[in-house]
Amino acid sequence: MTQNEHVLRMADLRRACSVLLDEAERRFGHEVDLSKLPVDYYWSLDLASAFDLTKTPTAELDCGQVSDDVTEIGALVRRAPEDVIALWHDLDHLAGVLRLLAHLDLPR
Repeated sequence: MTQNEHVLRMADLRRACSVLLDEAERRFGHEVDLSKLPVDYYWSLDLASAFDLTKTPTAELDCGQVSDDVTEIGALVRRAPEDVIALWHDLDHLAGVLRLLAHLDLPR
């Protein structure tokens, strides 16, 4: 790997998100009706444990909820510009929704 491959560029991330979300919208439509999905809850590991590979996680698995993630994303987009954004919290909810889209696209 070159040194440049170890750099996360926000512009690249933004473009990747755009490409993937455009494709998800093409496959699943403009809206995904959560009430018609056979899933809502999913397993989750807290962020601190997930990124500390020097020890086995001691915290038990937690569970997330897609419907809660979607509610939080909705609240995020309605926030006033001066409201605080807690990246650790909001990105975790976004990750839950993105994982749902990945799950929906799994080969059956």
